[in-house]
Amino acid sequence: MEAFSSIECFVRSAEVGSFAEAARQLGLTPAAVGKSVAKLETRVGVRLFQRSTRRLTLTEAGRLFLAEVSDSLQTIQNAVSSLSTVQGRPAGTLKVSMGTLFGCLYIVPMLGAFLQRYPDIQPDWHFDNRQVDLIGQGFDAAIGGGFELPQGVVARRLSPAHRVLVASPTYLAAQPPIRDPEDLQRCRGILIRSPQTGRIRSWQLTGRTGGVRPLELKASMTMSDSEAACIAATQDLGLALVSMPFAVNYLRSGALQRVLPDWYVDDGYTSIYYAEHKMLPGKTRAFVDFVIEQFAEQGLAQTFSAL
Repeated sequence: MEAFSSIECFVRSAEVGSFAEAARQLGLTPAAVGKSVAKLETRVGVRLFQRSTRRLTLTEAGRLFLAEVSDSLQTIQNAVSSLSTVQGRPAGTLKVSMGTLFGCLYIVPMLGAFLQRYPDIQPDWHFDNRQVDLIGQGFDAAIGGGFELPQGVVARRLSPAHRVLVASPTYLAAQPPIRDPEDLQRCRGILIRSPQTGRIRSWQLTGRTGGVRPLELKASMTMSDSEAACIAATQDLGLALVSMPFAVNYLRSGALQRVLPDWYVDDGYTSIYYAEHKMLPGKTRAFVDFVIEQFAEQGLAQTFSAL
């Protein structure tokens, strides 16, 4: 077990480039992690890291050793996790990342039913609108859209990620009819600025019956969040391009209306992400299957489709 712990400290330190960060993720002290790695180096007879005051760097031997042991370590950890059950039920801490509002609106309401089915799982849910390093930061799963798929991570689609144009009835009543994408040029736009890059993306509108047109909507203001854009639009401030999951309740209440309902922005899919393993931990498998089941039962894929 001591050798296993040393290898775990080495792999985690190599992934994050720091004894301190590895210690935080493993629930140890930096000194304990450093001592464990030093013992491993003594045991194998080679130096695995070049140490500096700022960062750890793998030696050539360290890179070779990491390539040999990292997959095997993950397989053993998953096997242990799968055995970590109570009377055959999935158990353990479930660390998941999801967007703040999307999670609160659609995933957290599933929590009661999930825990009723799996009472021995302890949720550790993180709400962030940025993509996380699923493996490096020790997450069991993440839910979101538009993520780059790093090596070793797989995705299961949950729903389309469509964006739609919305505005308040009062704003629309004061405008000439908007019948064609070209009519958007004379409207005030409430556009979304990427929280990652700070830029306003150039969008393409997709027609219900086919065809693609550029979205030519001048920004009178920008937001970094679809919910904020919806709230601004309810104040008669212009047309907002927002993600469908956030527009749904406003459209149902009549506070906002679709503009050009035969046109939408196709932004890929909202998916659930998790590390690809031969033996997926029982708690992760339970969560992934449950969320997919709930999306199907609640018809959320159809709800979030702009078609």
